[in-house]
Amino acid sequence: MNDRGALLSAKAPPVSGVRVQLEMQALWQQFNQLGTEMIVTKSGRKMFPTFQVRISGMDPSAEYVLLMDFIPVDDKRYRYAFHSSSWLVAGRGDVAAPSRMHFHPDSPAPGAQWMKQTVSFDTLKLTNNLLDDNGHMILNSMHRYQPRFHVVYVDPAPNSHLNAYKNFCSFSFPETQFMAVTAYQNHRITQLKIASNPFAKGFRTTDPQGWENNTRPLAVCCPPEGRAEAFITQQGEKGSKASARQKSPAPQLVEQCELFLYGKDFMGPNMQRKDGETSPIPASCFHVASYWDSAGSSQDRMDM
Repeated sequence: MNDRGALLSAKAPPVSGVRVQLEMQALWQQFNQLGTEMIVTKSGRKMFPTFQVRISGMDPSAEYVLLMDFIPVDDKRYRYAFHSSSWLVAGRGDVAAPSRMHFHPDSPAPGAQWMKQTVSFDTLKLTNNLLDDNGHMILNSMHRYQPRFHVVYVDPAPNSHLNAYKNFCSFSFPETQFMAVTAYQNHRITQLKIASNPFAKGFRTTDPQGWENNTRPLAVCCPPEGRAEAFITQQGEKGSKASARQKSPAPQLVEQCELFLYGKDFMGPNMQRKDGETSPIPASCFHVASYWDSAGSSQDRMDM
């Protein structure tokens, strides 16, 4: 076996072949070109665009937990310059907000269930309330963040904690980066959200074209342990919405796998299944950082 084959075999079979496609890629790219902004409020605000993915390559009978977190892009605080319609560095970033993980409410579930339809994190909410006790994702306003998506195999083996690093993959899509704000700064972001958010029909003058039908998903595979691989395709030229839909350029996508070194007795609160039963996820399935105890949860419909 060559070196690359040895590295690829480092991940457990249930995750080594996992592939993830970002849904609504064209819409995410459109926002990214303008500088995506996401509202954070004390009570929590849902994301738009919603983070949605399609997954393939799972073991249909194996159980998986899906979750998300948000990491700062840098250690800077920003301000918006209206005269130049651009973001400028305003100084060093604030002290990092308490880190949390948002567990998909259907977790854990068999791979067959995850792969049969789009996985949507439409219950996730963002807040700037450092004392939040609702499980929302705590972010600092005027800071840039990168969402991360994690696929974790729930290994039933009694000694699975010894191979925890083999049982998960993490995925990052650079076009989903955003600035956390308490009010939209760029008026073009406001206009695009009104035009593309189905919950903002009352603000529109005309109905927008459907973005979902114009998306060419981005696909990646879980890289070997300790590596980060970039999959790059040629960027298309900026142009009208029509030309963007025809070319549907796929921007760079970076997928990362990271090793969680810290363990807890249980991975956050009990996971509730669709049948109403709840059960804690034992730390024996994998090692997790201590902040995984705070799993996000939300119930309300999404605001713009």
